Amino acid sequence: MRKLALLLLLVSCFSMTGCAGLMVAGAGAGAVASQDRRTVPTQLEDQNIEIKTIAALFENDEIWADTNIEAVSYNATVLLVGQAPTASLKQQAKKEVESIANVKKVYNQIRIAAPISFFARRNDEFVTSKVKSSMIFTENFPSGKVKVVTENNEVFLLGLVTKAEADKAVEIARNVDGVSRVIKVFEIIEDENE
Repeated sequence: MRKLALLLLLVSCFSMTGCAGLMVAGAGAGAVASQDRRTVPTQLEDQNIEIKTIAALFENDEIWADTNIEAVSYNATVLLVGQAPTASLKQQAKKEVESIANVKKVYNQIRIAAPISFFARRNDEFVTSKVKSSMIFTENFPSGKVKVVTENNEVFLLGLVTKAEADKAVEIARNVDGVSRVIKVFEIIEDENE
């Protein structure tokens, strides 16, 4: 069932026609790209890594059938989140991703557990939106430089940020209702003002 859903999603993405759809997608990507410290080619490579990761997991029937895994690539660092019933499947998933070209590092945060429910996933989306909103409305905080991923109420923070920005992002996320834990997956950079 998951294979069919993925196939339908991929077909629908590639079958989009018309200039209007491409213009809207391009405008949205441009707005996000302008706030991101990654170069545009790096952002595109991260998208490519995510697609390759899904394909690699899809091709491994055991992983695809028995786990609930999502992958996020940021500056060629891949964060794996979700659930796997065994440590062996967790490690298999990591090995699949490590073999993908241009992947610098893999953070394997897959939990040994049964997949979470549909309602838990919707709740995670809500928690992510609350964290992002809190960051947007925090004065003098560069919210566009932090990527937020939530899995089973655990919030993962990614980005190319200064130490002060990382500390502030963690503080913001920890104070959002529904967040059970905050995990930093940042790359710390030098402060441009120093």
